[in-house]
Amino acid sequence: MAIKDQNNASRIRSVAKALMILDLLAANQRDMSLAEIARAMDLPKSTLHGLLATLRDFGYLEQSPFDGRYRLGVRLFEIGNVVAANWDVRKVAAPFIQQLVNEMEETVHLVVLDKGEVLYIDKRESQQSLRIVSQVGMRLPAHCTGVGKVLLAYLHPSEVKRIIATKGLARYTSHTITDPRRLEAELEKIRAAGYAVDNEEIMDSLRCVAAPIRDHNGKVCAAISVAGPVARLEGERFQLAVELVTRTAAEISAGLGYRPAAGSDASGA
Repeated sequence: MAIKDQNNASRIRSVAKALMILDLLAANQRDMSLAEIARAMDLPKSTLHGLLATLRDFGYLEQSPFDGRYRLGVRLFEIGNVVAANWDVRKVAAPFIQQLVNEMEETVHLVVLDKGEVLYIDKRESQQSLRIVSQVGMRLPAHCTGVGKVLLAYLHPSEVKRIIATKGLARYTSHTITDPRRLEAELEKIRAAGYAVDNEEIMDSLRCVAAPIRDHNGKVCAAISVAGPVARLEGERFQLAVELVTRTAAEISAGLGYRPAAGSDASGA
């Protein structure tokens, strides 16, 4: 499928094309030849050659000396680390995340909602935790993850409908919610409780407890979760997970400047 530049008078077209090249390589997650890039972007090789050479010279792309194929360069990693280091929620949350890992001895995730998907911006694992197929920078669907459902719960209903229409409600396990009306009821339940539970909805035998994080304006800007095997997150340990995750979310929110209105709880539901 060809990637075409959108007509926007405020854009510098060569810069837009260069950024589209980076997006293309990131989306494909593999090395690509000049011909493949030209075909995907529906651009002549002569136009692309100068763009690729410039991106390579500045370190945003690397070119194989053996087959001439292009991959994302180390400069992007360096800039990504600068962005991450200055991402307030990540900085504020870091010590609280480690404390939660120490208390629960399970995997802890910190995520944001980006383009209708869950984007993992931090992850910590304990020594005994189940190895979960997730990593910083990874994206997962929102409708079948605890953190995703928390973030959906505090969006305007019209935005939730738009995300469902765009992303769909794919089934991952027999427990995945694939009916929009069931999801709507689930989100209402989450708002009332102040936390969400993923009961084997993205992965069999995996349970997650997630809570919303609010910024200084009271807007839900991120979510935090504890994830582990169902056998370890039930009964009293499940209740402990709920208590610790909601407490940690409230502490991070306070660190971001959120102050709940008098008479409301820290969840701000």
